[in-house]
Amino acid sequence: MSTFLLLALLLLPFITPSSQSSIRNLLEARGLPGGLFPDNVESYSLDVKTGELEVQLQNPCFARFENRVYFDSVIKANLSYGGLVGLQGLTQEELFLWLPVKGIAVNDSSSGLVLFDIGVAHKQISRSLFEDPPVCYPPGSIMEKIEKKKMDIQFQR
Repeated sequence: MSTFLLLALLLLPFITPSSQSSIRNLLEARGLPGGLFPDNVESYSLDVKTGELEVQLQNPCFARFENRVYFDSVIKANLSYGGLVGLQGLTQEELFLWLPVKGIAVNDSSSGLVLFDIGVAHKQISRSLFEDPPVCYPPGSIMEKIEKKKMDIQFQR
């Protein structure tokens, strides 16, 4: 029995059971908006010593903040106060190109802006778009196709 207890205590900092509401709470406690991850979060794990965050989704999917984004089924990043750095598993569409999002930061919470690092540029997006988790559509679903069509129509205007 004592071996099991010791093992459980050693693993506790590395494994955090979760749901959508707890990932939201974690992000908000770290100075980030709660709706950065989509509505289909299955679980996440956080190494509290290194800040390594791994978020598991039910499936890869498309969502929309200001532009369309694509979430892999696993998203990894280093979580610190006000930022997700070394992000893997998230891409954003910019003028028909899909660019990897390398980091997300809130440098000044009073500014109302979230900064997306897409490698070639930094994009400022209104924090209000991240208040609630976005609805996420699996690739090839009818809703994903409708969202893509909406974006194409807006671009043509």
